Amino acid sequence: MSTLGEAAPQLAETGRALHARGWAFGTAGNFSAVIRRDPLALAISRSGVDKGALAPDQILAVDADGQRIEGEGKPSDETVVHLAVVRERSAGAVLHTHSVWNTLLSEAAGDAGGLAIEGFEMLKGLSGVRTHEHLEWVPILENTQDYAQMSADVVGALRKNPSAHGLLLRGHGLYTWGRDLGEARRHVEIFEFLFEVVGRLHSATGRLRSPRAVAAAGGRDGSD
Repeated sequence: MSTLGEAAPQLAETGRALHARGWAFGTAGNFSAVIRRDPLALAISRSGVDKGALAPDQILAVDADGQRIEGEGKPSDETVVHLAVVRERSAGAVLHTHSVWNTLLSEAAGDAGGLAIEGFEMLKGLSGVRTHEHLEWVPILENTQDYAQMSADVVGALRKNPSAHGLLLRGHGLYTWGRDLGEARRHVEIFEFLFEVVGRLHSATGRLRSPRAVAAAGGRDGSD
């Protein structure tokens, strides 16, 4: 574990790096890291700040109820989602991005309830994945401004899909996580690469795997 003072510069640099890649423009996105497990506390980006200029003093600490305990400003409205992911996945860091490709695919596959990705070598960048034949099922949840409901929906999706490495909010963006900030950043890079590949393929050919295609592949829902 770390302190807010140790985590804040790392999260701020992460936010700026994701902005530079086009994955967290303007005030979009939020980023967190566990700084204490018992009692639980997160370092998380402040609400409404420009991610291209994210500074350490724009990172604050919240408790297990999402209440600010250190730092200045208002925590992200989606803090409850970060807390839900940390609890369900024992994650050490959670990153939320709003890229063009993850937003487009969340709409293109939204009615299917998820996006199936299979056959790409880059899948092996996801923790525990050893083959390009892995089928990653990315659940897609409806967006809402009711953040308690969003948190409950996220918990339900994570429990239904225990092998998932990320999830999409429809028209909103990606949530992914890792054992630590480094692994979470790697997962963002892997997913954003795959989303762009799948999105461009869909644009060129109309191909997008559906739940029927998943069933034909052996009924897998993202687990191998």
